[in-house]
Amino acid sequence: MRKQYVSLLIIILSISAIFSSCADKMSKKIGELQFENLKANETAYLFADTAKPSCNININFAFPVSSNDELLKDTLNYYFITACFGEKYALELPQEVLKKYVANYVNEYRTDLEPLYLQDEKDIQDGSTIDSWYSYYKNIEGEVQFYDKGLLVYRSYFDEYTGGAHGIYMSTFLNIDLAIMRPLKLDDIFVGDYKENLTNMIWSELMAKHKVKTREALEDLGYGSTGEIAPTENFYLDNKGITFYYNVYDITPYAMGPVTVSLSYSMIDHWLNTNPVIQALKN
Repeated sequence: MRKQYVSLLIIILSISAIFSSCADKMSKKIGELQFENLKANETAYLFADTAKPSCNININFAFPVSSNDELLKDTLNYYFITACFGEKYALELPQEVLKKYVANYVNEYRTDLEPLYLQDEKDIQDGSTIDSWYSYYKNIEGEVQFYDKGLLVYRSYFDEYTGGAHGIYMSTFLNIDLAIMRPLKLDDIFVGDYKENLTNMIWSELMAKHKVKTREALEDLGYGSTGEIAPTENFYLDNKGITFYYNVYDITPYAMGPVTVSLSYSMIDHWLNTNPVIQALKN
């Protein structure tokens, strides 16, 4: 009997040690990642003539330079480069990506606009200027917004003007589960009929923010005029909860700017699955 008790105790202690080890691993920042920023800022003129309109490209790109897991570091670089510059650059070294991207941007600007500019110069007879329509710019930012335990949130920001009444800008987010080395989708976080429930909560949060009591009153303010108000895959997580991020034109007109709706873990707990990343963030 005593031998059975000792054996059972050993098994219990072994299982406890395993769970303790897993919990300890999740309590730390997986990967021990270190990041640096690469920057580029270049202005180029049509026909290489400083009297002519120009384009400006400005880049500030954060990327991992070291980790205790080389595969994780390389995988994150793939995701970050793809998010900021496109998949065709994904297998390049970050330093080379910036050089090639800037060169390609300048080349396309001159190739596309120089013939049009020459034609406009011939057509305009009243002395009015056309320079402002040809003065392009593009800003790209990639930043680590959140890094704790098993989650890394990467934000990509674009701000671009290519003629017209105004430019366009947007932010997109990657919520990367570092243990499995891939971005999380809503289906990885929630279970059941979560979309309808989250939709109702998003409406309620927006109504409370603007102190209106009906969806119709919220729509009168411009919400839902350019797209459906529903959970978006463009979201970010942190240790407080989830924030849905709607860029301009997603659910509102350009003049209203981007819209964010944050829901705490306590608000959405009924629909959360047992994803270890989420469970670790909640604790």
